[in-house]
Amino acid sequence: MFASELALLAEEEDRKKKRAPWGAIALVLLTGLALIRNGSGEFDVGPPQPAQAAAADSRVSAPAVPGNPQALPFSTVDRVRIPAIRVDAPVVPVGLDTDGWVTAPPPEDPNLAGWFTGAVSPGEKGTSVIVGHVDNTKGPAVFYALGSLKKGNRIEVARTDGKTAVFEIYGIEVFAKSNFPGDRVYGSKGTPELRVITCGGGFSKQHGYDGNVVVFARLAKVR
Repeated sequence: MFASELALLAEEEDRKKKRAPWGAIALVLLTGLALIRNGSGEFDVGPPQPAQAAAADSRVSAPAVPGNPQALPFSTVDRVRIPAIRVDAPVVPVGLDTDGWVTAPPPEDPNLAGWFTGAVSPGEKGTSVIVGHVDNTKGPAVFYALGSLKKGNRIEVARTDGKTAVFEIYGIEVFAKSNFPGDRVYGSKGTPELRVITCGGGFSKQHGYDGNVVVFARLAKVR
């Protein structure tokens, strides 16, 4: 084995050690994602909310995907595309700040998403997470229309290793931040899954948005 390969293996092992288990970070994610309330919520029409029929059935596993695409190795993320709502946005890494909150992408750029580096990368075995603002003071932002997605829609995540992980949506729901089901949202299904999250629900100037829209998806293919 060459020295460069050993270095890559050591880097990968170090990254895994630094990754926080979902059970430990579910609550800080719940708190941290409240930062995405930076959107003003002050427009004539609020962002679309998920239809009840689009909810993921928590009683059953995610539907099987024909072909059973294999999990990918680690890679950083380049872009996220959601053709059904015309999203095509660059992705920046986000983590936890000194207070243990998830940092959101800078709200000044409305077309920007963040990949939470404390979880797996999209396409790896486990649950990866991409977050983004619903709006800012100037208008709708990258995930404004997230709640209008439907089961069967696709999410494409372009990775810096040249591969694109394509996920199929099997549920879209809005959860109150005060009663966020962390285990259900972030828990590993044993297969490559993706959650895309933004703010939703009601809005007040004092508290911002009172919920999070969560899209549930699983790996459908790799190209």
